[in-house]
Amino acid sequence: MTGANEIALNGYIDTRRVMDFLPHRYPFLLVDRIVSIEPGHSVTAYKNVSINEPFFQGHFPGQPIMPGVLIIEALAQAGAFLIVRHLDPEQVKNSLFLFTGMDNVRFRRIVVPGDRLDLECVLLRHKMRLWRMHGIAAVDGVSAAEADLTALIMPKTAIANAKETG
Repeated sequence: MTGANEIALNGYIDTRRVMDFLPHRYPFLLVDRIVSIEPGHSVTAYKNVSINEPFFQGHFPGQPIMPGVLIIEALAQAGAFLIVRHLDPEQVKNSLFLFTGMDNVRFRRIVVPGDRLDLECVLLRHKMRLWRMHGIAAVDGVSAAEADLTALIMPKTAIANAKETG
């Protein structure tokens, strides 16, 4: 696993390194590159939207539009990198980031194949294991969606124990 402090040294994080930090894999990995991180403040990333995305087969045939819920999920995945910067590599390795809420969600324009979905999350606050951020997803500088997102970092062992106790 790559250390969280190494992020700032290389300028950007490509897809292979994104997978070092996020447990998501194709077809659910929705961040292609982390462009920049300002620790404790913001993260900028993007997703290249391709006609080959499996959801376009049914959303919608003949009129492919990226589902809004996946745009918000892409923001949440980008926002996970704000959290990573506050943790040591062992915590990252042994934890999962759980998307726990969204408020003030607004969809402003459709996202279609060929678009580059620019993702920006700004940290609003965090207390203990709970993080709140504001995310904006844009195409060509025009807002496609925005939301206030909440995430929780949980040790993998706590999640396994919760499943056992019901």
